[in-house]
Amino acid sequence: MNIKSFYFRLTHWEHWPTFMFYVPLLPYAIYKAILARNLIFFLATNPSILYSGSGTESKFETISLIPEKLNPKSLLIQKHRPIDNILKQINSKNIGFPLIAKPDMGFRGYLVKKINNEKELGEYFQKINIPIIIQEFIDFEHEIGVFYHRLPGNTQGKITSITIKKYLQIKGDGIQSLSSLILNHQRAFLYHDLFKNIHKNKMNEIPPMDNITTLSVIGNHSKGTQFLDGAELINTDLERIFDQLNHQIKGWYYGRVDLKYQSFDSLCKGNDFKIIEINGIISEPTHIYDPTEGANYFDALKSIKEHWKILSEIAMYNHKKNGVKYPKLFPYLKNMRKLRKQAALLKKLNKL
Repeated sequence: MNIKSFYFRLTHWEHWPTFMFYVPLLPYAIYKAILARNLIFFLATNPSILYSGSGTESKFETISLIPEKLNPKSLLIQKHRPIDNILKQINSKNIGFPLIAKPDMGFRGYLVKKINNEKELGEYFQKINIPIIIQEFIDFEHEIGVFYHRLPGNTQGKITSITIKKYLQIKGDGIQSLSSLILNHQRAFLYHDLFKNIHKNKMNEIPPMDNITTLSVIGNHSKGTQFLDGAELINTDLERIFDQLNHQIKGWYYGRVDLKYQSFDSLCKGNDFKIIEINGIISEPTHIYDPTEGANYFDALKSIKEHWKILSEIAMYNHKKNGVKYPKLFPYLKNMRKLRKQAALLKKLNKL
């Protein structure tokens, strides 16, 4: 990391390390655990997902909980599969190019890639030998993350956060190469190495004047996507859509749904949208990373704390009223070791 990138990340808190958003709240978490009389009581929040969605759950199994009409065509490719076999599986699902490939157990956008043809698919699997989800590419214009929860005893839930995902774009000036435009952009320069890999055959080309290049269509902060607070989009129609969805997914009460949609009016009517991913207790209300004026680090901490309070209420309700047992500590810790190993592996493979 060069000095410019280091200074930018240091002075823009949306890029601070994850622990900066959670270590200050540990006393609150301990307080809630004392009230529940169990260190890992929060794992009773979403009974239908492994450890309520702590990060080691299969994303393929989780996305399979969603009603089929809202679920992009997807398949799980196990490791040690030859490319010919993978292509047959893709064809059997009628998934065409471009498509999305991502780890079945993953996070932070590691190894999530839009793949445009068979050659790129072969190169991807040549480097990666872990279970991978292949998903049809949804070409809807807009992407948001919707944070929803419902107390099990209630029929209606609430949307507490909407994040508008703004893909990073570059406008050509007819003079500079794509590489130079990225390096001189106020935000894109942070991700130059990433975009050099994605646009490796175009980095030295000079985009025409006013030509717009979308640098990434993966809605992850680590891929350069900007997260904007979309609180103004929350309305009763959208909450009704999510209530209907939630009642169709038994045992999921808390988390963030990432979806793509064509128009907001259609979305509020329950039309023209697909759910890309459904997340559990590891979810964040990602609007907190909005870098625009007025947002601040302490508001981000406050929002996380408020969501932890909701999570606690759901977990304790499930335990006391619905008989959901708290998991045993040591198997959970073993599962967390698995998560750390997976994280290390994904970081390593992501650099290839």
